Amino acid sequence: MDFAFTPEQEALRELARTIFTDHCGPERLRALEAAGTWYDDACWQALARARLLGVAIPEAHGGSGLGLVELGLLLEEAGRAVAPLPLVPTLVLGALPLAAFGSPEQQRRWLPAVADGGAVLSAALVELGSDDPAAPATVARADGAGWRLDGVKVCVPAAERAARILVPARTDQGGVGVFLVDPRGAGVAVERQILTHGEPHGRLVLAGAAVDAASVLGDPHGGAAIVRWVTARALAAYAALQVGVCERALRMAAEYTSGREQFGRPIGSFQAVHQRAADAYIDLEAMRLTAWEAIDRLAHDEPADDAVAVAKFWAAEGGQHVAVAAQHLHGGIGVDVDYPLHRYFLWAKHLELVLGAAPQQLARLGARMAAG
Repeated sequence: MDFAFTPEQEALRELARTIFTDHCGPERLRALEAAGTWYDDACWQALARARLLGVAIPEAHGGSGLGLVELGLLLEEAGRAVAPLPLVPTLVLGALPLAAFGSPEQQRRWLPAVADGGAVLSAALVELGSDDPAAPATVARADGAGWRLDGVKVCVPAAERAARILVPARTDQGGVGVFLVDPRGAGVAVERQILTHGEPHGRLVLAGAAVDAASVLGDPHGGAAIVRWVTARALAAYAALQVGVCERALRMAAEYTSGREQFGRPIGSFQAVHQRAADAYIDLEAMRLTAWEAIDRLAHDEPADDAVAVAKFWAAEGGQHVAVAAQHLHGGIGVDVDYPLHRYFLWAKHLELVLGAAPQQLARLGARMAAG
């Protein structure tokens, strides 16, 4: 298969890189952290003006009408800049399923708002004690024409800023529905959780939360397929993000070891440094290849479950190898929080674990192999 990008895709990548470089340099990130915020609204609005937030949104709803490959390029550049933005929750967990499964009214209401930077979306895919988002413990009970939801979701990205959160819940008829929940609505509470990379996520507590019939995504009893569809694209998106994170971390290590001298020569000339960097580079290229294979298969609606699991395995296993190697090659400065590498290490650790670490991906692959 050919993963060469078209001139238009390369131009999109360069535009995204320019915006992230201008808005997410180390000094800007340090200032945001000092101010106690994680969200860079100026960068978000710059992406909106460049029509990059709408890259995978249909033109009829204010987007560019492109697809998952272009979205993957945007996310890879975001990872390279460790950009503090809700790109995956809004564009992948929210906008993609709305574009694919939403009603005309849902699409009219939310997709233009995402494209112009006016709305943040998210999805609640994680519950304690379960690693299958399509088999939730959260319950939805019919209440007249609408629904009442009860349950707890954890690690919901961008929960504090989201206008709507897509919530999978088990219906009282034995199916699974996906519900667009207002996080500020009655019966809904969002408790802040700080994750490894410092970004706030949310513990979403639903206690009789009311959802009207117009806020159900697709068939209220057939949503398990939607959840699996979303989860596959989320895993591929996180893999693309991890490629950008690790590529930049390894590049920083190469720059540092080329300039740092010991015994009268750059430490990058030592054989042990060569070997450590080469091993990390091999991991990075495995991450890149598997991530883009998964994205390509999903973009062409081909069977992708195995490719997605392999991509997330390498994003987890390879990602932590590259992050540790980059820090090791920097020596003591690699753990100095005044030096920008620490952000890449923490992001890589977060992306290693989100929606299933390497052993969980192996278990999913093994189960499918055993089932034939």
